[in-house]
Amino acid sequence: MFTASIGVFVFGLLAAIAGGAVGASIGGNYGFVLTGFTVLASWGILAATGSTFALDYLAFGPFMGPHIIFAGGAAAAIYARYKGYMDDGKDVNSPLAGLGRPDVIYVGAIFGILGYAVQIGIAKIPWFGTHTDSVALTVVISGIAARILFGGDPGKGLFKGSLHSSHLYAEGKGLMAKIKPGPNGRWLEWQEKPGQLFAMGSLFGILAGGASIFLASQIGTSLNSRGLDPSAAVNNAQTFTFGISAIIILFLITNRNMPVQHHVTITAGLAALKFFPIFGGDFVMKTDTQGWIAANVGPSIGALAAALLAGLLAAFLCELFARLWYNRGTSHIDPPAASIWICNTAVVSLALLF
Repeated sequence: MFTASIGVFVFGLLAAIAGGAVGASIGGNYGFVLTGFTVLASWGILAATGSTFALDYLAFGPFMGPHIIFAGGAAAAIYARYKGYMDDGKDVNSPLAGLGRPDVIYVGAIFGILGYAVQIGIAKIPWFGTHTDSVALTVVISGIAARILFGGDPGKGLFKGSLHSSHLYAEGKGLMAKIKPGPNGRWLEWQEKPGQLFAMGSLFGILAGGASIFLASQIGTSLNSRGLDPSAAVNNAQTFTFGISAIIILFLITNRNMPVQHHVTITAGLAALKFFPIFGGDFVMKTDTQGWIAANVGPSIGALAAALLAGLLAAFLCELFARLWYNRGTSHIDPPAASIWICNTAVVSLALLF
């Protein structure tokens, strides 16, 4: 992607500059919501044409990719705090264009460049680049870089930020006791306890797993019947529920206690897609839908079990990273993105063993 020639690379680079600036202008979370809408629109294009160009170049590329538009907004927010324009460096909701400070928008553009270059670099790493989620990992790297650069005391110099503020640790012995959520910081209080995480990870996981298998089979079969490659659907079906989850963030922004679960849906969907054929499932329908379901009951149940377990892993890892990096930090280092790239690597690697 965007490496076929220097001209193509520069084209993508210019788009990334603008994408990061847009993320800063409208706010990182609003940018991520646009990613969700773009994912769903891209699925319409994929179903009609069999091409993933909209997913690759728009939804997860330099136009609306989270490593560009969301990461640019997150970096601009901590920069605005550093400059004294706003108090909360974690505020990825507010449209920063309202500050009336062009330098904030330029910082978003610069981090758009960073996201573009880092994601391409990760994708080019032998083996690892094709066995992880390079977009999610780039979001994490961008967030860490922004905090280290701008996360110190406002106006006291660059490169003075740290990943977490240890002086705000809770009392207790052991790391988990010290980083427990409390008055000094918490991410989402309605999904931080084990029972809450279990419910969200398992049930959203099953939802995403089932939807991903069904979408891969339906669209894949349609593409196959038209002489097109069904793998375009099979290899990307987990992104559909991710897109829906991203749109749900819009309601979170409006002060509704919505579940943040895109890390669960994309991981669980991926697990279902990887393990469905391992359990003997066939994505291409050789009969009608009811007949396909009847013929694939066993593999489908096995895939949903894999989705449930993957969803749980994603949910609990996300909360761990929230406690490690987000709760007591000065900026937004995205807990879902940290969970996604690790879980993606784990799911893909585990599936290869079979």
